[in-house]
Amino acid sequence: MAGPGPNSTADAIDLANHAHRAGAAAALVVNPYYNRPTQEGLYRHFRAVAEASALPIFVYNIQSRTAVNIETDTMARLVRDCTNVIGVKEASGSLDQMTQVILACGPDFIVLSGDDNLTLPLMAVGGKGVISVIANIVPRETSELTHAALDGDWKRARELHHRLFPLARAAFIETNPIPIKEAMAMAGMIEPEFRLPMCRMSDANRERLRAIVKLYGFAT
Repeated sequence: MAGPGPNSTADAIDLANHAHRAGAAAALVVNPYYNRPTQEGLYRHFRAVAEASALPIFVYNIQSRTAVNIETDTMARLVRDCTNVIGVKEASGSLDQMTQVILACGPDFIVLSGDDNLTLPLMAVGGKGVISVIANIVPRETSELTHAALDGDWKRARELHHRLFPLARAAFIETNPIPIKEAMAMAGMIEPEFRLPMCRMSDANRERLRAIVKLYGFAT
């Protein structure tokens, strides 16, 4: 799933088509940031990308990063009018809104969590999974949690949710993706390299993170 996400509709279309030519299976298209479009503008943006692309489209709704929220009526309108808008990565942080989207868009619409700490609550009301941050370091447990929920094994899903919850919260001690890259470096998976304007964590927060990562056996 490629992420053609500029705040220009024309550029988003160009990148979605490039992703299709490059072999992507779907496109994850984020809310246009900075522009702060109206709900009508959001609808027209996503509809234009969907109509110009041969790829299945997942909307990426993340108001905290983009300053705009795709309201449920707008999402339902997109689903109704664009057959290739098949899902949403919901990072609104609102289980209420996620539930509204599930009810408004129907059982075939794929609602994925954009927040690891809400994966289980969302799946309990009909979500289908997560586009995860912490799966970069705990992929097996994240996958097991989602499959347990899909299979209706709520006891096991809850156990995994509780186990992973401290790590999910720690992943946002500072702006994502800084903490998860630091955690992966602590685990010896990558070098702690960042491109500006991202930078290393503060020393105090790095030690807070290290204490949590040690709980999972990844850091010394």
